[in-house]
This record gives sequence, C-alpha cells and structure tokens, in this order.
Amino acid sequence: MILLDRVTKAYGKGSKPALNRISLHVEPKEFVIMVGTSGAGKSTLLKLLTCEEKPTSGKIVVGGIDYHTLKGRQIPLLRRKIGVVFQDFKLLPQRTVFENIAFALEIAGMTNREIRNTVPKVIELVGLKGKEKSYPRELSGGERQRVAIARAVVRQPKILIADEPTGNLDPKHSWEIVRLLEKINRYGTTVILTTHNAEIVNKLKKRVVTIENGKITSDQAQGSYRQFGGLKENAS
Repeated sequence: MILLDRVTKAYGKGSKPALNRISLHVEPKEFVIMVGTSGAGKSTLLKLLTCEEKPTSGKIVVGGIDYHTLKGRQIPLLRRKIGVVFQDFKLLPQRTVFENIAFALEIAGMTNREIRNTVPKVIELVGLKGKEKSYPRELSGGERQRVAIARAVVRQPKILIADEPTGNLDPKHSWEIVRLLEKINRYGTTVILTTHNAEIVNKLKKRVVTIENGKITSDQAQGSYRQFGGLKENAS
C-alpha cells in the first residue's frame, strides 16, 4: 500500500534534511501511529504522501503508483485515494454539516443524486445523525472533528491520514475520535495517525513508528509511550 525507499527531503541546498534516507512499508488496512517531537519530520512525511512536497531523493510508491512518474494532472486523482484530517478541522463556517461533507463530493464531480445518497450514510457512520443542518459554530470540538473525518472519508479513500486529530480536544472527545478512526480502519481503510498523546499510544497497542531528527529510530508492532520522548501522558 505505502512504500518509502531511502527517501530524503531537504528544503534548501546545504540545509539539514527534514527526512534523511527513511524507509517504511505500510500494508493495506494497517493502523499505524507516528510519533516524534515537533520538527522530527512527521509533517514532512505526510506532505510527501499527499504530494504537497516532492522528495529530494528516494522512491515513494502508494497504491501501486510510483510518485516519480506521477504527472501533475494525475495528482488530484491520487489525492482522492487519500483522506486527510487536521488538528484544526478546516471546516467551512458558512456551510452546514451536510454541506461541508457534500463539498468534497461536489469538487469530485458527483451528481446531486449521488451526494444525497452518500452523505447521510457517512453522517451516520461518524455518529452525527440529527446534526445535518447544524453549522460548525453550533458544534462541540469533537463533533467538528467528526465532520472533518466524514468529509475525509466520504469519497471512500484507501488511506486516511489523521494529523494530530485530538490535539485540540479534551480526553473524552479525544477517545471518541480515536475509536471512530479504529472503526474506519475495521472497514478496510489504512489509517496513519500522528499524535503527541502518550495515553493514546499506550492504550491503542497498534504499530508505532518513531521519527527523530528526520530518521525512523523505532518501529514497534505494539508501542508503549514509555519508549518515546516528547509525548504527553494525559489527553488534552
């Protein structure tokens, strides 16, 4: 599903690489947690996967697509296979829950009929039935993140990248979001979660990849927060 082979990314000539010859393989339907302190290289790695950045050297293959041969016009099609959820939700404030989720389908060129059939199913999946006409300002932080997740998965991507999705949430809502990501993973979507939350890392007992100074320093089948520096022991 995801293959990185000796990938290096440097942002300027002579500068220290943000990523330095990292190799990583993620199987289809895996749930992988990425940890590391700020500036370790996690964000750069995610940007490479979504083609926001290009590697300086090395090979990236996602879903059988070799990024080296990828043409510019093919990037939007690739990104439809990768859903992304951010810490700060990035919802459209003047659109309702239904309209925020539908927007992802509109830009993909789906018909109104397809949208009307698809969006309610995803709203139910993320537990927001009855909130279709609500605006983001009327929702809790956890509910807003659920809308963001619904928007990310409504096109049924093969991969979901969740970049610090619980960073702005309290412990209760953090775990609701984590359980939702697990549910989506059980439906067959590969999930990559980045987090600074040690409690989440410890309790999930999923594969944990640690990045430090642009290198993968640990890859554990079931990680524990005691192995990692720079993580918070309590959800926030």
